[in-house]
Amino acid sequence: MTIVYSAQDNIEASIVKGLLEANGIAASINGHYLAGAIGELPTAGLISISVEERQVDNARTIISEYEQA
Repeated sequence: MTIVYSAQDNIEASIVKGLLEANGIAASINGHYLAGAIGELPTAGLISISVEERQVDNARTIISEYEQA
């Protein structure tokens, strides 16, 4: 699995994961449990989205379109 996106929070991670899955790309959220440790950990870069290596280019294209909207 390759990280294709770093989310600000669990909500954004869920939105991006759903967007990828709606386009036929299996995705997983990493680090979503770490958000509960805010105050002890850095507040950025904790939550990420990963996809299979063969889907990286497609996922990045979809994410780029999402970010531009």
